[in-house]
Amino acid sequence: MMGAMASEETRTVPTRTAMSSAERGTPGVPRPQEAEPGADRTRAWATRLVVVGIVLSALNLRPAITSLGALLEEVRDGLGMSGGVAGLLTSVPPLCFAVFGVTAPRLARRFGPAAVVCAGMAAIAAGLLIRPYLGSTPGFLAASALALMGIAVSNVLMPVIVKRWFPDRVGSMTGLYSMALALGTSVAAAVTVPLTDALGGGWQGGLAVWAALAAAAVLPWLPLVRDRGTARPQEPVHGAARPQEPGRGAARQHAPLRITRSRTAWALAVFFGLQATAAYVTMGWMPQIFRDAGVPAGTAGVLLAVTMVMGVPLAFVIPRVATRLPHQGPIVLVLGACGLAGYAGLYLAPAGGAWVWAVLLGVSNCAFPLALTMVGMRARSGPGVAQLSAFAQSTGYLISIPGPLLVGVLYQQSGGWGLPIALMAALMVPQTAVGFLAGRDRTVEDEATR
Repeated sequence: MMGAMASEETRTVPTRTAMSSAERGTPGVPRPQEAEPGADRTRAWATRLVVVGIVLSALNLRPAITSLGALLEEVRDGLGMSGGVAGLLTSVPPLCFAVFGVTAPRLARRFGPAAVVCAGMAAIAAGLLIRPYLGSTPGFLAASALALMGIAVSNVLMPVIVKRWFPDRVGSMTGLYSMALALGTSVAAAVTVPLTDALGGGWQGGLAVWAALAAAAVLPWLPLVRDRGTARPQEPVHGAARPQEPGRGAARQHAPLRITRSRTAWALAVFFGLQATAAYVTMGWMPQIFRDAGVPAGTAGVLLAVTMVMGVPLAFVIPRVATRLPHQGPIVLVLGACGLAGYAGLYLAPAGGAWVWAVLLGVSNCAFPLALTMVGMRARSGPGVAQLSAFAQSTGYLISIPGPLLVGVLYQQSGGWGLPIALMAALMVPQTAVGFLAGRDRTVEDEATR
């Protein structure tokens, strides 16, 4: 994996070091030989910190959700939740991601993306630590919202940090980040129930233990908090990285886009929203589907882990393949077909083919790393990626809010999983269609200025 990333970097070294004659004569733009002796060592050290920070942060972006999914029945019993309230609980993540994610670019401009992600990790740790012990449903929801606020801003800023620090390795770094995210998701789903048993059987300890992982993710960002720019002094322009020029040209480069004019931005937002609907229904309800079909609680958690762990290898492979294709639509079609097959299996024989359906839905859920990759590909500049990431994720998560809640209501009213599963299968069709449109080779900068 690291060898592949190194080879990708090697191919782009001439691009990053080349300077035009105009740039060599521009005040404030140093020649390569004029760099301070320790500059390269400082940059390498900071880059390694960013890589560690990205991986640890990605590991923390889903355990707050999948650990709850594995113990949802125990939490419902402990707090006296109805099925409708539990459905509301599974809708809280996309609601928080939509509300708080849209603030991420503004916070990043003021404090720097590294500082915002650092604060986000601290919020996750605090929320996960206190939520099991507040003793009421409103308190549990409020503490969950605190943790999800930290996840929301980090969700939006991860593609921005990747684009700014690694403009020539967007595919590799997005894959690494997505792979770590999938690993954290699957591990939390698999080990939460055994951890709960090892800690004495109380669901409170099984949920609170994940605060330690979030606290560890704070550490690599601390030395970077003062770095308001958080990036190497390069921005990608038309696929190449060059030093930023001072003056009005740079101001124009950072002028906000009218992102709502871009059809690609809207297609990507709807694609993001529908895949998020499927993902949060899966994380919140799939263990319960298997448990209601007669699967033991521990096995149901492992099945969810299987679904999530499919994203570990595929989340690294799919972004690299996507960056090599002019149109990402064929990947969208394959993922959509796997989703439809998985839902059909859950409807017809949830327990009989449980492992197969878990694998198929795990492949389908890799629409998430594909969407993140397309965010980085559909904008040319770092500020453009920041706007597109905030718009696509905030709008997408708003779209996804009703899904988990509606699934809970349908489950409670119908007394079974037939209608909820049919709804999810039906939503997979427009998800595939808009994903195909979002995969076209164009940029939001071009569409927003037409």
